[in-house]
Amino acid sequence: MDRTVKISITAGDVEIDLDGSTGELEEMLSLLRQDDSWGLMIDRLKVARNSAMKAAIAAAKASGLPERGSAFHTLVETCSLKRKPDQVLGAIHYLREVEGVSDSPPRVINQLFEDAGMESPGNLSLYLNRLRERKFLVIPDGNEDKNRFAVLSVEGRAHLDKRSTN
Repeated sequence: MDRTVKISITAGDVEIDLDGSTGELEEMLSLLRQDDSWGLMIDRLKVARNSAMKAAIAAAKASGLPERGSAFHTLVETCSLKRKPDQVLGAIHYLREVEGVSDSPPRVINQLFEDAGMESPGNLSLYLNRLRERKFLVIPDGNEDKNRFAVLSVEGRAHLDKRSTN
């Protein structure tokens, strides 16, 4: 028995409305992924997610809530960062993009985990070195090849984006 399935997605002025059998929907989704409208919709969803994150941070600051830990914890939950290496990558992203920190020694990263009520990574150098080996982190020139200055690479950002869409 073949059931009818319906998918409806609206992101701004981009609207996707599909229905049919599971096989037909898989085929339509495959074709949509090749179309510009799918990429446009994903971009709009990323912008909306970033706007929501900024609004949440602003609201937390305005209300006097302990925003640092809760904002990082929200990032970890929203992006489904279950594995510790992904959480460390998320911490670097949070420190660089949200807080604007360019120098984050291990104590700063561990404090961020503690502020979020999460278990700290422990051997942070191990995680940072492995993330660098996977090309998820890079150290900008002029920073003596020290992990405390690491920033997300294009691959690292793509990895976090992929986690948040899974």
